[in-house]
Amino acid sequence: MTSSAASQSPATTLSSSSTAARKGVALVSVLIIVLLWGATYVAGMFTPPLLDDADSLHAEAAREILQRHDWVTLYTNGIRYLEKAPLMYWAIAASYHFLGVHDWTTRLPLMLGVLVLLLVTYALGKYAYGDIAGFWSAMVLGTSIGPYLFTRFQIPDVLVGLWLTFAMYFFLHSLQEQPLSRLNCWGFAASCALNVMTKSLIGLVFPATIVGIYLLLTGNLRHLRRMRPLSGTLVFLAISVPWHVLAALRNPTSSIGHGFLWFYFVNEQFLRYLNKRVPPGYDTVPLLIFWALLFLWLVPWAIFLPQTIREIGRSCSRLRTRLVQRDQANLLFAVWAVVIVVFFSFSTRQEYYTLPALPALALLVGGWLGKESEVPSASPERRSGRISAAVFFIIAILCFIAGLGLLISSLPAGPGTDLAELLRRNSADYNFSMGHFLDLTPQALGMFRVPLAIAVLSLLLGAGANWILRRRGQCAAGNAALILMMVVLFICVHSAFVTFSPILSSQPLAAAIQRHYRDGDMIVVDGEYHQASTLNFYIGVPLQILHEPSGNLWFGSKFPDAPRVFLTQRGFESLWSGSTMVFLWTDQDDPAELRGRARYLLARSGGKSILTNHPVSS
Repeated sequence: MTSSAASQSPATTLSSSSTAARKGVALVSVLIIVLLWGATYVAGMFTPPLLDDADSLHAEAAREILQRHDWVTLYTNGIRYLEKAPLMYWAIAASYHFLGVHDWTTRLPLMLGVLVLLLVTYALGKYAYGDIAGFWSAMVLGTSIGPYLFTRFQIPDVLVGLWLTFAMYFFLHSLQEQPLSRLNCWGFAASCALNVMTKSLIGLVFPATIVGIYLLLTGNLRHLRRMRPLSGTLVFLAISVPWHVLAALRNPTSSIGHGFLWFYFVNEQFLRYLNKRVPPGYDTVPLLIFWALLFLWLVPWAIFLPQTIREIGRSCSRLRTRLVQRDQANLLFAVWAVVIVVFFSFSTRQEYYTLPALPALALLVGGWLGKESEVPSASPERRSGRISAAVFFIIAILCFIAGLGLLISSLPAGPGTDLAELLRRNSADYNFSMGHFLDLTPQALGMFRVPLAIAVLSLLLGAGANWILRRRGQCAAGNAALILMMVVLFICVHSAFVTFSPILSSQPLAAAIQRHYRDGDMIVVDGEYHQASTLNFYIGVPLQILHEPSGNLWFGSKFPDAPRVFLTQRGFESLWSGSTMVFLWTDQDDPAELRGRARYLLARSGGKSILTNHPVSS
């Protein structure tokens, strides 16, 4: 008798072996991606404490979901917080429910989002360009400086990039399918809906605009009819509409005559885009700097963008002919990046608003790196890769010289030195997410000598190794050198961030208050709520605000059930002179509100102090 195995043809056996090999390569690629994520993102999940402003403010909104058992209306400091879409807060609240309220459980959902983003980037790159290019796409995104920096605190922009990547994954698949499957049509619709639940209208505007422009450029608008628009719309509405309806019903009208719908859609979407939001509170990054930051956030892989631009140009030159899958991917990813940058070029913008474009750039760079590794050493691709490596090495040498200069000019900080005493305050820049880092002075750099020295040395060695290896024709090894360099740089960034964190966080002051706080005591913030929001999160009691309603709490304070947490000067003076123990948070050395009044210093950290109106027992 002839066995079934023996009856297989050589072609069938070869095909089975090839499939098994590809699965093995995919498994190894996924394992490496997960290990990279663990070594960089997970390792930084436990420190430092949560920061004031967006970090602890968003964490507090999630904590109050569980406290109030209300998953529709967000609250922070007991006041309605209606300006944000809920998905990120739901994820953090779920993390708290299952794992407890900790710093690391606050960060866990965002870190898991990064992992999923890396894996779907790998899958999309693999489909568009092949196994090797998919792997490099994920590694480029996982070791670019921008995503790492802007996942150090809780903002949803990386998650916007996640849902966009999913949407483009389903859309690119749909271009090749005959017939078109429900999975890809409904997957695209669901990705758009989840993006709307993450960051409101741009979650729909971005993918719809990207797809529309792509189909217009390729003369394929008829593809929209193939994407099951009716059932896709129903999927989108089923996911995105219920929460909006419930939020509108539960928050109908405030004392200024507007409810959730006006504030959430008109004020926070359209008026913010036009820089006419009420109240104002967001500065705008200058346009040229905003464009330049897109490339900075892709460091070190931005050195290969010229090659990807040439690739896109070649794909565009074939628009009037039949595009192969690589051309389709190049064009789609280019439109993706351009749409996001152009969209925010006409609006208010922060440094991190380009983050959703980075997966597209990572895919383009990864596609080129995959092509570079497959062509002969004498090819134009290999030659241009060596040129880029040489340019980056020169930049690294200049950075190394500058870093040495900073190290020489800085002085070691003495034991117990408060970093705040060495900084130069530039409060006009604090509305930018990185504004506090502009306070650094040569004297302050003395507290960062070790991570700075390791960082500049790592940059020099990594760039040099990449150049040498590429000259030898070992481009994959050159990429590995850059990846290892970035892992070391991330460790240095995290170490410096921990050192700088007392400037950005009031957690040490919260710990000092907790040691003496008793029921009935009052905690007052001399300023705006977001400046000391960590007190609210770590102590778990509402804060009194010595400031008129503004910023994040302005609209919520207009509802009749809003707690009276905003103090006037007269009310504060009465409270301070009474018998109630008052803990006053202030970032002023001599608060004007306490001139001529007795005060006692309880704690000081990061340029901020806790003063009390009565002495505390030791």
